[in-house]
Amino acid sequence: MNTWNKHLDVAPEVQEALAAGKPVVALESTIISHGMPYPQNVETALQVEKIIRDQGAVPATIAIIEGRLKVGITPEEIDYLGKKGLEVTKASRRDVPVLVAAKKDGATTVATTMILAAMAGVKVFATGGIGGVHRGAEVTMDISADLEELGMTPVMVVCAGAKSILDLGLTLEYLETKGVPVIGYQTKTLPAFYTRDSAFDVDYRMETPKEIADAWTAKLDLEMKGGMLVTNPIPQEYAMDSAYINKCIEEAVEEAKEKGIKGKETTPFLLAKIKEITGGESLDANIQLVFNNAKLAAQIAGEMFK
Repeated sequence: MNTWNKHLDVAPEVQEALAAGKPVVALESTIISHGMPYPQNVETALQVEKIIRDQGAVPATIAIIEGRLKVGITPEEIDYLGKKGLEVTKASRRDVPVLVAAKKDGATTVATTMILAAMAGVKVFATGGIGGVHRGAEVTMDISADLEELGMTPVMVVCAGAKSILDLGLTLEYLETKGVPVIGYQTKTLPAFYTRDSAFDVDYRMETPKEIADAWTAKLDLEMKGGMLVTNPIPQEYAMDSAYINKCIEEAVEEAKEKGIKGKETTPFLLAKIKEITGGESLDANIQLVFNNAKLAAQIAGEMFK
């Protein structure tokens, strides 16, 4: 019997995989509508799904379409979100009930993707980078809802660390307070999205997808609330020079301050600005690290299925 929420639509392929206990990997949709221009956004989203299938898992791209919470969307729906682009609401936890009631579209952030994945019973999710504590948050209180969700919702998030537009030290402190284990895949230092390293250490280094799957399964068996953050460094050949990218980030952060950009507008503005400053190099890096995370997430989900 289906005990899912009445507002939730789980794609047949995803339903079948979940019923059979087969590996499923959730994917967010903000990257489609707000991450890059059309048609590159759609091509990237379809390629990420293909990478997950090639590893023997089922992809479940998550979005809100006409007020329906969708876990697993069709290529046509991906194209629809890609074409509508910035017209689609960037939907975090607070936006979900309003979009459902108004029957509107929403591109799910890390937080919302976790919520909908958990509703459907999907336990592993691949993204680019997570939100975190913004620079200057001790004054602005600008902290991403992604971190709150990681503290509450039992979904593992595989990412390339946190974007270095954030305050990485405070982001790790916040995750520690929320009891979220931060795992480094074959690394002891926290990757910083465009670069493989930062000045900060993760909680645990793990060498194989199986090791990560075992730790995550133990957390689920213990019924401890909250997720687990797996940080997976961008492949060496696509990593950017840290001094160069940090200089670009500083420049973008300064401009955001001057323009009074804050709240949920901050990250899209900074990413667009960094893309402009780097002549598109940052976007290419972003795409490659998403591919890399999708592959690892599918391998971890596969180990859990075994």
